[in-house]
Amino acid sequence: MAVRSPLRDRADDSLLTLVQDVPQLVKNLIVAEFNAVKGWLVKTATDAGIGTGLMFVALFFIAWVIPMFLVFLTALLSLWLPVWASALIVMGVGALLAIAAGAAGLVFYKKIGRRESPIQAAKTDVSIVKEYANEF
Repeated sequence: MAVRSPLRDRADDSLLTLVQDVPQLVKNLIVAEFNAVKGWLVKTATDAGIGTGLMFVALFFIAWVIPMFLVFLTALLSLWLPVWASALIVMGVGALLAIAAGAAGLVFYKKIGRRESPIQAAKTDVSIVKEYANEF
């Protein structure tokens, strides 16, 4: 049996023809929903991976690089300022860098919750079909 385009006018088709098309239409729907789930999983995993990577970058800077650099900056600033003032300035800059990296990671994590999952879309489709079926 040749696959008919779902975009053609079915007004003149017989009931038997319409019933014969149902299995193919259901198969097409299942394949489309499965492809939507795969696409959603790829986007969600990508956002989660990027967010996690940025969080590890933030932790790396906090745990290793920043303390050494902060000591250097404190020593450098202590040439012009009192030691306590230079330490306070350096600590504030380090805290701002950590906050900025953490906020960038949170942006990607928030994308995960805003994206509509295919399961939610399928539930919406089922409710629309049930609503349409109740009219008859």
